[in-house]
Amino acid sequence: MSAAKKGNRIIVIGAGLGGMSAAIMLARNGFQVTILEKNAQVGGKLNQLQTKGFSFDLGPSIFTLPEIFRPIFEGGGKRLEDYITLQRVDPQWRNFFEDGVVVDLWEDPERMRKELGRFGPQIFGEYKDFLAYSRRQYEILERGYLRHGLDTLTQFFRFYGWKEAGDLDYLRSMSGSIYKRLSNRYLRDIFEYFIKYVGSSALDSPAFMNLMPTIQMDFGLWYVAGGLYQLGHAFRKRLEETGVTLCLEQEVLRIDFSRSAVTGVQVRNSSGGLRILPADYIVSNMEVVPAMKQLLRSPTSVMKKLRRFEPSCSGIVLHLGLNRVYPQLAHHNFFYSTDLHKHFRRVFRDKKLPDDPTIYLVAPTRSDPSQAPPGCDNIKILPHIPSINDRNPYTREDYIALKELCLDKLERMGLTNLRQHIVVEDFWTPFDIETRYASNRGSIYGVVCDRRRNFAFKAPKQSSQFHNLFFVGGSVNPGAGMPMVTLSGQHVARMIIEQTSKGKP
Repeated sequence: MSAAKKGNRIIVIGAGLGGMSAAIMLARNGFQVTILEKNAQVGGKLNQLQTKGFSFDLGPSIFTLPEIFRPIFEGGGKRLEDYITLQRVDPQWRNFFEDGVVVDLWEDPERMRKELGRFGPQIFGEYKDFLAYSRRQYEILERGYLRHGLDTLTQFFRFYGWKEAGDLDYLRSMSGSIYKRLSNRYLRDIFEYFIKYVGSSALDSPAFMNLMPTIQMDFGLWYVAGGLYQLGHAFRKRLEETGVTLCLEQEVLRIDFSRSAVTGVQVRNSSGGLRILPADYIVSNMEVVPAMKQLLRSPTSVMKKLRRFEPSCSGIVLHLGLNRVYPQLAHHNFFYSTDLHKHFRRVFRDKKLPDDPTIYLVAPTRSDPSQAPPGCDNIKILPHIPSINDRNPYTREDYIALKELCLDKLERMGLTNLRQHIVVEDFWTPFDIETRYASNRGSIYGVVCDRRRNFAFKAPKQSSQFHNLFFVGGSVNPGAGMPMVTLSGQHVARMIIEQTSKGKP
């Protein structure tokens, strides 16, 4: 008898990659799955804006670890490449510094050798040794934490044992281990800023987070032809193929429960009508803290236990259509603060807007000219800033002032007369991110990675109160980024399948 015939109805709240990943895997195993999404499109933060011939990826801009996505699309003779076209990006990053130095980060080792040769004969050796160290951190964590979806320190040490866990670099900060292994100031900044993937500070994250360069250098950095949102279209097609019921513009207002089980949800449609949908399992792609507070109306005693899962940073996001091309830009570009450690301290410890921001700038027409009209450029500008907080309650006007500071910096560092060439502008603040995606205080990357607060662990994927309530996305393990949130959905699907096989709920 299939799971569906046994009455296992599953409601997924939110059509982000984590929610869709869980839905697809569960539907393929015979469950009756319904996704309720409050917006008019799927993808969550993976979103798109098209205007006046310009196309912008509003959310993620980098595709890594394609192998994690393959299980979603396999089956029936299909494979990932039947749904999207991947293009390798190299140089992976172009890095601009205030003193005029520009350093390209290449996947190709020989090109990287030439790139670093100008800094001295020993620098490439340090670089290779650092990547070997990074690879070891990744191999350890992939075998257990990533592959098996470990959620707690107890599970972590039970799986690895004290000896192998001791091979992880957890006593130092990420910055501390970088400074120990690399002497070149530019490489130090570049590898510290890999922490951007999880919206945290290299000063406060445990050193094993130095696994991130391996993800990029060993497995490649990719672009999805037509824009990253094509991945959202691919997931939607897979939902249809596996029989998932997708309900757009349906906002979940409440999760109902009885004792230790959730029983269903209250939903409001785009016309304001209300209905109650019963469920045997609920999977929330809404972040844990907002879901507990808004949907479950959890008491203060419960919410206090979640304080260690502080939100990651937020950002202002500026999408610009330009009537010219800046040839010095690569696909992915970083314009660094003069003092990166000061930047980390100001944003993550002091919760202040940066006075010398490090800026991530994406120029996708380097890989895909179709994203802008001929002779034009579309760029996304993203500096990391604190999530919404009471200590420094910033206004939209404060964020606009920071936007101008960023434009000043980019013009000073080589994008001459940038403002004069803007023909399209779209601007997001943390308030917009919080409202659109129900993210915790406008965070972009879920939970902050902090070795003292949470040891880089995110919230567990299964509720401790309700045995049939699960969470996916960047606020739970294994964390932020498209591959990790997709993996969280696969883990939750497996957990539900295992639970039903034991005769629950």
